[in-house]
Amino acid sequence: MGTFDGKVGLVMGVANERSIAWAMSEALYAEGAELAFTHLPGRSSERRVRRLTERHGAKLVVPCDVQRDEDIGRVFDAVGEQYGRLDFLIHSVAFAPPHELRNPYVQMSREGWHLAMDISAYSLVASSRAAKPLMSRGGAIVTISYYGGEKVIPGYNVMGICKAALEHSVRYLAWDLGPEGIRVNCISAGPMRTLSSAGIAEFDHMQSHAARKAPLRRNVEFEELGAAGIYLLSSQSDGITGETLHVDGGFSIVGL
Repeated sequence: MGTFDGKVGLVMGVANERSIAWAMSEALYAEGAELAFTHLPGRSSERRVRRLTERHGAKLVVPCDVQRDEDIGRVFDAVGEQYGRLDFLIHSVAFAPPHELRNPYVQMSREGWHLAMDISAYSLVASSRAAKPLMSRGGAIVTISYYGGEKVIPGYNVMGICKAALEHSVRYLAWDLGPEGIRVNCISAGPMRTLSSAGIAEFDHMQSHAARKAPLRRNVEFEELGAAGIYLLSSQSDGITGETLHVDGGFSIVGL
């Protein structure tokens, strides 16, 4: 018997096999979960996600542009039609225009700022709102952040602002959804080499610096993030909501 036998989850944000969302998905599959997935609109994104999920027999893999409320609505309608409910949601969605990331934050354009904030932070609000009716028996929502939302990390720029908004959204959503038995938490991951991190100019330095500074003297592994996801989505953490759990080898506790 797995921890998630009979549980249904929706995973938003798998890009490829090097995605944090996919690491969490594999851990959940190993514990018996039934998972539905979204992918970015477009055939290449759909192919990548379907290639990963087909061996697990995923019944629902649907496109979603998180900037469109109607897309988000269609996704959750499809989940409701297929399963009748939703036990948990993984939100691992973030984006900023690459040229904006390369520039100092003070040069951030208004258009780029709104785009990054809409996709990286507001999408959690919209997705949580759409998930609520399907979580009538309670549920759990987990999103993904990074320490750049708490402190200045050179090169992270506008994404740090987005993650700060995301983490505080977690707290307000936890307050709003708590009476419904829905918990909302966040994993602040160490710097992981993903498709998203490829657009960050200082990423290699961020990763090597974290490995030198962290008490464990290394970067974390994808499997460790998957295990943290299992914890926050399962009954083991039933008394926890509105929290940001750092899974970064202890990097965030060190002052120098």
